[in-house]
Amino acid sequence: MTFQDRLYPPQGLRVLVTAGASGIGAAIASAFSETGAKIHVCDIDDAALAAFQKRLPSCQATHADVADETQVAALFETQRAKFDGLDVLINCAGIEGPTAGVDKITEQEWKRTIDVNLSGQYRCLHHAVPMLRASKTANIVCISSIAGRLGIPWRTPYVATKWAIVGIAKSLAIELGPDNIRVNAILPGIVEGARIDRVISARAKQEGVEEMAMREDYLKHISLHRMVNADDVALTCLFLCSPAGRNISGQAISVDGNYF
Repeated sequence: MTFQDRLYPPQGLRVLVTAGASGIGAAIASAFSETGAKIHVCDIDDAALAAFQKRLPSCQATHADVADETQVAALFETQRAKFDGLDVLINCAGIEGPTAGVDKITEQEWKRTIDVNLSGQYRCLHHAVPMLRASKTANIVCISSIAGRLGIPWRTPYVATKWAIVGIAKSLAIELGPDNIRVNAILPGIVEGARIDRVISARAKQEGVEEMAMREDYLKHISLHRMVNADDVALTCLFLCSPAGRNISGQAISVDGNYF
């Protein structure tokens, strides 16, 4: 195998991407598809699932909410039935949660953010690990955020989950290392797209400033003074699951242009 060959995942990997029909998840699924992987995505957006499957007709697209244990169990039954196993789990599903002071956040908003972003990761891991133990090329990538290493005002539920995801990855890397399962977390920075537009708009309103001023405030904390995009995250996933990444485990890897 040449050095160049080692930069790409082996062909034929069975890859499951949660929230894989749009955004970062779709970019990751598409990137793996280009390497010859067998793709399974889940999402709660049926229109996005249909559009994704139309673009990649060979993929399996399943409606599943990671906040619902019954749906997650069914998702992994489909994985087993359609693909006879699993090699890579990309735990991508997450929501932005509320933008408000902790005294204004409702119990329901708090629980929903935790249930999707954190408990959703657990549910998928719970069902994935038995299949991954049977794989010779097993990888888990948990999508966290730079919020998993920083404090961000008005975003307490979201930030709490993203810190916790880093802890999950580091703990499972130790726990599953003897099974030759590598576990890493990726911490995307400010990812351009609809989600960050909503977040910037909500925070500008919360702090009583113009939206463009808030956007510039975000950018001034990035050394490269630009947002990252979903493909940047996808390419990092490919690297981690390639032979070049065979000794990378238990790491929290920021893809953020150096956000400080």
